[in-house]
Amino acid sequence: MKNIMTYLKFSGLIVLIVVLFAFTSKRNKERQINEVLIEFVEEQDPYVNEAMVNKLLIQNQERVTNVGKEILVLNTVEQELDSHKMIEHSDVYLTVNGELRALIKQRTPIARVNAVTPFYVDITGSTMPLSSSHSAHVPLVHNVSEREVTEVFPLLKKIQKDKFLKKHVVGVYRNNKGHYELELRVYSFKVVIGEVEDLGSKVKNFKAFYQKALRDKSLDKYKKVSLQFSNQVVCTIK
Repeated sequence: MKNIMTYLKFSGLIVLIVVLFAFTSKRNKERQINEVLIEFVEEQDPYVNEAMVNKLLIQNQERVTNVGKEILVLNTVEQELDSHKMIEHSDVYLTVNGELRALIKQRTPIARVNAVTPFYVDITGSTMPLSSSHSAHVPLVHNVSEREVTEVFPLLKKIQKDKFLKKHVVGVYRNNKGHYELELRVYSFKVVIGEVEDLGSKVKNFKAFYQKALRDKSLDKYKKVSLQFSNQVVCTIK
């Protein structure tokens, strides 16, 4: 008798769980997404805004707030967001309260190329279009096409990561020989890098020259400072 009662209790518990699960599933499927919340991770300039993201959250000409949870495929939403040329990565999920949350990480431009159709180069070395929402304060690159981005990228990355260069360099110019020059924010002399190689040594030599010339108050005397020769800084006076 005791075994029968235990069996009946166990069976009743299973039935109750199945009923509750079916009820919860039905309620969850019928529930509409009542709000879309967009959050931009990290502190970045607004190259893409909430209005742009909302446009990407449209499916079959309906706003996602009118789409039932059961037919909203989160992976599809993420793929739609990630396809935007200003977005590096997105993470989309639903809350138990029916909120659709989208976490957006934007791409990070490190230089702007002054081509026929201007474009940015991002932190990974890929090209990205200009933004209608914000103009990045990054060095301007001249006489470089898309096919030469791979060549100049190590120099752009060095400028972006080095605090000294990032503070002082506002322009990069490529001549017909494939040699590069830097334009400085304050001083008028050009810094000749030459080919994009041995950048660590070249930058180290330039910093040593700069500090000495700053102490001597002679930085305004120079027209050109060349770093392209091994372990040398060759200066041209105005």
